[in-house]
Amino acid sequence: MGKKRKRKSNYGLWIIVLLLFVLAVGYLQARAVFSPVDQAGAEEQVNVVVPKNSSTAYIAGQLESEGLVHSALAFRLYARYHHIDGQFKPGTYQLNPAMTLDEINGQLIKGPDETIKITVPEGFTVAQVAGMLEQNGITGKDDFLRLTDSEWNYPYLKDIAAENNRLEGYLYPDTYHVSPVTSPEKLVQMMLDRFNTVIEEQNYIKQAADRDLTLHQAVIIASMVEREARVAGDRARIAGVIFNRLAIGMPLQLDATIQYVLETPKEVLLYKDLEVDSPYNTYKYPGLPPGPIACPGWPSLQAVIEPEEHDFLYYVAKPDGSHAFSRTLQEHNNNINKYQGQN
Repeated sequence: MGKKRKRKSNYGLWIIVLLLFVLAVGYLQARAVFSPVDQAGAEEQVNVVVPKNSSTAYIAGQLESEGLVHSALAFRLYARYHHIDGQFKPGTYQLNPAMTLDEINGQLIKGPDETIKITVPEGFTVAQVAGMLEQNGITGKDDFLRLTDSEWNYPYLKDIAAENNRLEGYLYPDTYHVSPVTSPEKLVQMMLDRFNTVIEEQNYIKQAADRDLTLHQAVIIASMVEREARVAGDRARIAGVIFNRLAIGMPLQLDATIQYVLETPKEVLLYKDLEVDSPYNTYKYPGLPPGPIACPGWPSLQAVIEPEEHDFLYYVAKPDGSHAFSRTLQEHNNNINKYQGQN
């Protein structure tokens, strides 16, 4: 009889141990699910748009897809347990992966902040800026693009024809603070105002004129430098190559100008791409293209008025993103054979 009781006692002990193990694993899993996705991600701002009448399930899916919560289901269970279903306010939120579920839910209940931070990267085209604004719930892409073809009362725009991509090159890359109700007109104005401030502070029109350039020509060259240069140290040298080619009537032959007119940019251009019939095709048409191909930042604008003085006429990209420069076609072809097979 004693042996049977001992066996039953051991069996009960194992049941308790197993239950404790299951509880411990469950606790650790729950703790992981409810913890921040990335403790070091506080600087990674993610804009999340919550439309009116959004369900908790929809919001949970958005948060999971943006990498802000580990599990959409966990978010829904959390909201249900804390009786906050249906209390989330619509708007555009700036969240980050370092936020806990408590913090995310608290923000969604409180409502969006009064201002939203948006960053226009250097080298974005007007179309890319519009797409970024739409993706972040700031304004519609088509609405924004329509405005960029309109008349704007800025002296530096007065000689630019009102046509497609009229503001290409002039939406200054920077970080802007806007409210969820900022109009698309105001967004365009903020970027044009910033461009105006920069060129006035730097006396840029005068410095461009000293190089026999109009402002528009300087912005065109700066936009090509922006799209061609992959490392900061190459900007002034690439600008020097452009000036050297222009000085001897040599076609610019810049791949970035071809990429600008293609419907979909390519990793590697084909020979047939170089035959595209567009005034932006600097392989086919000499001189500068009719307009900028992107919105350059100050380093590229500066490279145009302070280009590196040299006698290089060619360059080719190296695997590390920098460029190898050469003076003759033979040197250039040698560099192509040396580096392009490594890219």
